[in-house]
Parts: sequence; C-alpha cells; structure tokens
Amino acid sequence: MGNFSMDDPVRARLGGEQVTFFKDAVEASKQFREDYKSRLRVVKSKDMPFEMSPDGLIKHVMNEHLNTAECCVDAYMQFIDKGKKSGKHRHLSEEICVVLEGRGYDLHWYVKFDCLDKFYWDWEAEPKRYDWKAGDFVYIPPYVMHQHYADPGTDVRLLCITSRIVKAMGFDWYDQIEYAEGYQG
Repeated sequence: MGNFSMDDPVRARLGGEQVTFFKDAVEASKQFREDYKSRLRVVKSKDMPFEMSPDGLIKHVMNEHLNTAECCVDAYMQFIDKGKKSGKHRHLSEEICVVLEGRGYDLHWYVKFDCLDKFYWDWEAEPKRYDWKAGDFVYIPPYVMHQHYADPGTDVRLLCITSRIVKAMGFDWYDQIEYAEGYQG
C-alpha cells in the first residue's frame, strides 16, 4: 500500500477524520479474553441468587451479571406455588422452559403481525393453552405473551432459558404485562 494524502479521493470522502473503531475493538477483545479466564465454569447453588421479580420467585442460574463463562444465554429457575401463576410478559427472544417439578399449564397469546400496508402488531385476544408436567419441555416463540400456572395440588419449578443474542443486537424489548401475585415493585 502506498502513502495516502488528504487529497486522496477516499480520504476526502471520509472527511479526513481519523477514528479508532477497529483498533478499539481489538483492544476490547484482548481485555475480554483476559477477563474470560477468571469467569466461573461451575456455578455453585449458593452463588445463584434468588429474586422476587415481577414474574414471581426466581433463582438465577446463568445471567450476564454472574460472571460465568457462558455468554449467550440467561437461565433461571421459576417457582410457582400450588394454584398460583407467574407474571405475564413478552420478549423478542424465544424461550424454552423445562418442567423440573409439578404440573400445570401455560397460556400463550400469539402475535398478529403485518407490515405490508403499515407496520402493525397485536396479540390474539384468546390465548392457547398448553398443559405440562415434570419432564416436559415448553417452547415459547419470540414476542409471544405468556404466563405459567401451577395446578392446585402441586408446586411447580421450571428451568427457563432465553438467548442474550437478540438483546445484544439491540432488540432489548421486554414487556411486563401483569405482575405475579405478591410482587411489590
């Protein structure tokens, strides 16, 4: 490569401004890799904090705030007492829930979406019901409003997992539609 002057047409289009975006990214990556060496590979149960969240009682298993080696997903256990329900929410990342204990059901309000004439989305007025029990797996598509219900005779524990990728792409859309019973935010 030759020497370029400010008279060069490419430099002229850039306005001659000097930035260090790429250099900064390389340095940030070096720092991340150094920091990554100290991240947790095993998270002990005692290091998984409980939270009384708008969605109910949860125990964080993996979260960006826990300094784990895992960088792509968030996971938490959700506890729902007999005959109770979680909060109702929606988010752009798909979610999976593994039913660890108990039985109950989900209600899902699917998105009605159109962008041909104008940008429009809404949610179905009537939810679809999905019954589940211990050992089952529940899939919740992106931006589907959803809520978990425990049957009257059993406590429930779910392992809920979402991807951080959608959030990292700038679509950090999370809407809490209804708070879980007992939440006082």
